Amino acid sequence: MKKNWVITKVNQNYILRTGNKQFNCQVGAAGLKIHTKKREGDKTTPIGKWRLKSLYYRSDKGFRPIIKTKTFNINRITKNCGWCDDPNSYSYNKYINIKNLSYKNINFEKLWREDQAYDIVIETSYNAKPIIKGKGSAIFIHCSFSDYRKTAGCIALKKENLTILVKNLSNKTYLEIKNCF
Repeated sequence: MKKNWVITKVNQNYILRTGNKQFNCQVGAAGLKIHTKKREGDKTTPIGKWRLKSLYYRSDKGFRPIIKTKTFNINRITKNCGWCDDPNSYSYNKYINIKNLSYKNINFEKLWREDQAYDIVIETSYNAKPIIKGKGSAIFIHCSFSDYRKTAGCIALKKENLTILVKNLSNKTYLEIKNCF
């Protein structure tokens, strides 16, 4: 399987392709947007080419990552895992431990969820170096919702398809979201 993952629109559906495989996926409810125009909370998925930085997973849901490289960050999700989406915080667009009392008054997403959406989460490099406050946070690749609805800006795939992709993940894998206008 090739290292790159490419998302394009085919008819009314979004497809993630890698090598000779393709998977249906969901993107932001407001569609795609050029990354320079993306804003926090606009429900768009940023067009561009992004490295895949880290994998987060729920071991209690039966997932055990098998990755061929040792240089890719792999993190188990616990009840204290969160992601800061508050542009007023110094932790904006970063992993946080929500048990830490200093995070009491900021907005964040809990990574430990009751649904399966965050059973497997891959962090992308969107808005990472440098982090620009208000440009959008938590652009992940994660499991689809049970009703396959659009996301708040992430890319979502069926859990079994995401599991296949993770097996071929490396620190050289990148995601390219192509302009489909």
